[in-house]
Amino acid sequence: MKRHFRIVLGAAVGLTLIPAPLPALSRDAQPRAAPLILAQAQSPEEEELLRRKKREGAKRDEQRAPRAERPAQRERAERPAARERETVKRRAAEPEPAITEERQKRRKDREAIKRRAAEPDTPAIAEERQKRRKERETVKRRAAEPEPAIAEERQKRRKEREAARQRAAEPEPAITEERQKRRKEREAAIRRPENAARLFDSAKEKPVRRKPGAETDQPARARAERLPESDAAAQARASTNPVQIGSVLSEEGRRIERPRRERPEVPEGAELVREVNNRFIFQTNNTYFIERPREERFIIDAREVYYEELPRSRQREVVVRSDGTRIVTIRNRWGDVVRRVKILPDDREIVLVYVEDDHYDEVLEWRDPGLDLPPLDLDIPVRDYILDAEWVEDPEDYYTFLDQPPVEQVERTYSLDEVRRSARIRDKVRRIDLDIINFEFGSAQIPESEIGKLEGVAEAMQRLLKENPGETFLIEGHTDAVGAELANLALSDQRAEAVATALTNVFDIAPENMETQGYGEQYLKVETQDPERENRRVAIRRITPLIAPVASSE
Repeated sequence: MKRHFRIVLGAAVGLTLIPAPLPALSRDAQPRAAPLILAQAQSPEEEELLRRKKREGAKRDEQRAPRAERPAQRERAERPAARERETVKRRAAEPEPAITEERQKRRKDREAIKRRAAEPDTPAIAEERQKRRKERETVKRRAAEPEPAIAEERQKRRKEREAARQRAAEPEPAITEERQKRRKEREAAIRRPENAARLFDSAKEKPVRRKPGAETDQPARARAERLPESDAAAQARASTNPVQIGSVLSEEGRRIERPRRERPEVPEGAELVREVNNRFIFQTNNTYFIERPREERFIIDAREVYYEELPRSRQREVVVRSDGTRIVTIRNRWGDVVRRVKILPDDREIVLVYVEDDHYDEVLEWRDPGLDLPPLDLDIPVRDYILDAEWVEDPEDYYTFLDQPPVEQVERTYSLDEVRRSARIRDKVRRIDLDIINFEFGSAQIPESEIGKLEGVAEAMQRLLKENPGETFLIEGHTDAVGAELANLALSDQRAEAVATALTNVFDIAPENMETQGYGEQYLKVETQDPERENRRVAIRRITPLIAPVASSE
């Protein structure tokens, strides 16, 4: 069929090239060879045109034919792709010349190394290897055994550490002399400055009328008695007839609403002078005294607070903490604390304050119980009675000092308010002057940089409370003599409150184990009317043996 097509196509092309019509042929006449001759005599352009037409005709025939009849064409079409894949594989199997050269170079290097290792070394190579081997051995030896210089340095440091330990255990004479010198300076600062105030607060007060006979027959007896060796020894006279302390909740009370902040009832012998910032200032025995609601620090973060009315015009306050601990306080008609007990979650009662109700209810006036006592006669060094925090070198000194018993016998347990009001009763116990806390003039704020200075005394308080949870500490506030007397009294009370709050918030000292009181300018440490930093101070006393029995029944 293809051959027939080519013949027809060639005839058609030849006919187009004949200038004149062909003559008619008879039926039996033979065809001429002119078309073949003309086809063979075609020009290159005509041949190209003929080939193009042949290709187009072949393409049309292929498109008309079914796909199954064209395996040859499909095979021819796939040949270039197959050849390209074979080329890629061949190139992957046979690396490029550069890669091949690099591999050949590395192979030669390895062979050379093996050959040098197999053949005996030359003297130069052998010497170089020996040198390197010695260097490696030297490094290992230095790591295992340090050089003499390093060993000497370590020995020197070891000796220095041992010497430091020995100096800490047994101070050198120079250090001992320095401490002795500082102790003498401290004693001089307390005892011999020209403008130093009197030692006892009771001696700084204005003269008052004492009980007849108190100044004649008791001083000799007081001097003859030895210094108590413990709290129990100090209370020996008061405990000759011990009393059984019942539960603070044994007496039934009637629940009442929280008392309003009203003017308190004033006992005989006292006069209400002024109210300043919810604080009441009274005057008695020619001196001023400040009172305020003292349960404010106790009720912070309390789960519950309620009040009960008791017989004999007394009132019971119960503060319940989040852990179930209860702080129970009983006050008399004037608001004085006569009993305070901490009840733990296991119902164990710890006595903080105790005074016999019968004795205290008979007191109808504010009277200083210290008027019944002779002036205090101290027979111990001043440094063992007053501790200046400024001279403390070891924080352990705070604990040792606070753990000491009173300096004279305790006639009876006093109420908390009797201790706060009577300088003579407070003089029975030792005092720490926190003159390291610098209050600005006219301010009760403790700078943040000063709070860290309370750490030493706070640790001592925590240690004592761990041994006896019934300890009570009195925080006293003082001012200098500049300014109005009543304003200074209120300012000093705020300073004492600020220190107690810092001890609670920063060092977790329970508020019920601290009592605060401001004394204004009544008890100056340095006798001057000018601004004086040492007079703007706070003092701490451990008053436990004054207000609570040493051993109480549960």
